[in-house]
Amino acid sequence: MAYALHFAATILACWLTAQVLAAARWTWQAPRVAIVCWQAVGLALGLSAMGLPMALGLSAYGLPTGSALLTLVDDLAHGTLPAGLGALHLGLVGVGFGIGAVLLTTTVRSIHGSVRAQRRHRELLSLVARRDPTVPGALVLDHPSAAAYCLPGVKPRVVVSAGTLSLLDRAELAAVLTHERAHAQERHDLVLLPFTALCRALPWFRWVRDAHERVALLVEMRADDKARELHAGEPLAGALRRFAAAGHRVTPAGTLGLGDRDLDVRMQRLMVADEPPRVLGATALSVASLLVALPISLFLS
Repeated sequence: MAYALHFAATILACWLTAQVLAAARWTWQAPRVAIVCWQAVGLALGLSAMGLPMALGLSAYGLPTGSALLTLVDDLAHGTLPAGLGALHLGLVGVGFGIGAVLLTTTVRSIHGSVRAQRRHRELLSLVARRDPTVPGALVLDHPSAAAYCLPGVKPRVVVSAGTLSLLDRAELAAVLTHERAHAQERHDLVLLPFTALCRALPWFRWVRDAHERVALLVEMRADDKARELHAGEPLAGALRRFAAAGHRVTPAGTLGLGDRDLDVRMQRLMVADEPPRVLGATALSVASLLVALPISLFLS
């Protein structure tokens, strides 16, 4: 029972940590650190959601979950089970494996859906997009609305619309292209993938959905930072301002775009050169590491 309490405490700690991260503003100054913290919370939550019913079902062994599972397999192979381990307990172990199967299945489905959408869009781009010497390394769509996005993958593509070329000046366009290349270089699509899978696997947790939204914003801020390193903050802030004024844009499925996500917040942030809060960041990383370490240690013990 003690090990089940450990998993339950980890789930509670994940929830509390998620609330703190969601409300914190230091994360805007250190998006990369905050993304790692969110990833640790997601991993700890998934492992603990599996481990809690397993630990309850295996409480008769009085062993850490990993050792208890190995002992259970050995007992089942020999047809002997300890007293106090009945069908209900085996059912709880099955629930734990079921949660793991759901997490794995939703992750695979998310990967498959993303890859399929990217393949379709890549084929479409080969038909309708063109190269333009004024935007080297990018593809141009002859469409009047403002659009700029990255199609991730082994061979990523940066795409801008003709409307974007007429909307932005040269410095703003260069900052936008750097922003989109940052998405491709740091594989932000893979950063978001586990949170998409968690949303599908644990839809009854509203804060899991909120976590996905927070990480999506942090991913955009991280790409903003990469653009600010090369072009300062004003050109990208100006581009965001123009995109906001241009109205609603739809980012194609499987892509990462400059988008509509919290443009006002991102514009204000770009104009303020705050130092990343090292102490808070280090503390958050330590807490996140502990959250992950506990369920992993219980499964490996």
